[in-house]
Amino acid sequence: MKPRAPWLEAHASSSIQRRFLVMMLAIDRTSYYLVILTMGLMTLLVAAQVFARYILGTSIDSADELSRLFFVWTIFLAIPHGIKIGIHVGIDALAGLLPVNAQKQLARLMALASALVMAALFWLSLGAIGDKWQQLMPTIPVTAAVFYIAVLISAGHSLLHLIAQIWQVEPLPSAPAASREGETS
Repeated sequence: MKPRAPWLEAHASSSIQRRFLVMMLAIDRTSYYLVILTMGLMTLLVAAQVFARYILGTSIDSADELSRLFFVWTIFLAIPHGIKIGIHVGIDALAGLLPVNAQKQLARLMALASALVMAALFWLSLGAIGDKWQQLMPTIPVTAAVFYIAVLISAGHSLLHLIAQIWQVEPLPSAPAASREGETS
């Protein structure tokens, strides 16, 4: 019998880890497309604001607030993708001197410590959302808690990637593979 997803076999040794990877793939792809959407909306809004201000001599009232909101969402949605592949600021001068096995164990320990921080951030952002829920943004009738929702999502998504690092499970690519000839992945 042929496995439904043979590309997962090389990435996880247990069925729990395979299911975890499939779940993470769905979350990563959703987040990937949301980053593209929020960045695109931010770019279009800023371009429209510049056009309105300098060509039409008017202004879009909510452009500053919405572009800031899209920027915050873009950044916080993108953070877990960096955590997933280890793109973050780090100084590894001391760790680089250790044997390879010790480096792996130290990486797992740091992933565990970071996971604890993300779990705390997730919990604290729930409280911040509750505190800000009644407050509306000045130019649009949307709760100010929407900024903290991005933090909540980022912390939860990052926590899942850190758990994968603790398990030493290789992540799957967030971006979909190229489907046509001539495209790169």
